[in-house]
Amino acid sequence: MNMLTIGAFAKTTRLSPKALRLYDELDLLRPARVDPHTGYRYYAVEQLERARLVAWLRRLGMPLARIRTVCALPPTAAAQDIRAYWARVEAETAERRDLAAFLVDHLTTPSRKDPAMSTLELRYAAHSDPGLVRPANQDTAYAGTRLLAVADGYGPAGGPASTAVVEALKVLEEAEEVPAGSVLNLLESAVRDASLAVHDVSAAEEAGTTLTAMLWTGSRLALVHIGDSRAYLLRDGGLFRIIHDHTVVQSMIDEGRLTPEEATTHPQRALLLKSLTGTAPATPDLRLHDAHPADRYLLCSDGLSTVVPEARIRQLLAIAPTPDEAVRALVGAANEAGGPDNVSCVVADVVEAVA
Repeated sequence: MNMLTIGAFAKTTRLSPKALRLYDELDLLRPARVDPHTGYRYYAVEQLERARLVAWLRRLGMPLARIRTVCALPPTAAAQDIRAYWARVEAETAERRDLAAFLVDHLTTPSRKDPAMSTLELRYAAHSDPGLVRPANQDTAYAGTRLLAVADGYGPAGGPASTAVVEALKVLEEAEEVPAGSVLNLLESAVRDASLAVHDVSAAEEAGTTLTAMLWTGSRLALVHIGDSRAYLLRDGGLFRIIHDHTVVQSMIDEGRLTPEEATTHPQRALLLKSLTGTAPATPDLRLHDAHPADRYLLCSDGLSTVVPEARIRQLLAIAPTPDEAVRALVGAANEAGGPDNVSCVVADVVEAVA
């Protein structure tokens, strides 16, 4: 067996001797031989490929514990795991990018103090329907001057769970002013309270709920999302999905194991990876969106998105004159497609208003 000293191995792999000693202690990259008298480490030439993989994964920022897992996998499975890891990194980076942009704008834009200056406000409507198949409606939809929310409950106490979540968030609606600089922290805290509310109503029965909600600050909308309910933005005629589903099929799409077209008929398409259950805490996605005049936002349960194509959703949103007409047209389209599930929609328009 061809052997390299730790110095030669470090130079070849571009890993420092200090890093190699750490990887030895973590059982990530053991030396092939250790001199029993001097303690000097020697590595086999055959270990170079694994060492290079470790170095590349560290450059990606992957935690050492996950690197150990990846290195133990066959090449195809390792590639899938790396793809899934990077998809999550990109999603988290997008969230931080939005927050950074918000902070820069918040710190550099003067406050609006002229009472005659044009400001923005929301015009909104919400509608929830049991559909044509389900015996009861476990969805909850709400729209107010500051809070927009859709929750889709499941399990024996799914209806009370979705209602409890939205009721817990309504405290944000009642606050006199939502400070823009701390709106995401405020939302995250409210979701923790909402999770406790789910526990209170479903402790004796298995139940949970999704949650997609937006909080209006006067110039921005803060989004909180967990599960597979959806949030869309209609801007300049284009429809954009602004959330990432927390589902098994979405994770398979992220890993390249499934196409979006295949996901629509996958038997596990409704299986959630995250939801509010009132037991184990789940971390929601949090984002900030700058509001533009004429923007139209849609929040909906999967009773709409799984049966009505996005092209049709865009068309209905674009032609409806008011939010109320939009939500009723969307719910009607879901029922025309068979109404297999409860369907809930919230539509909000960003409009200019002169104070």
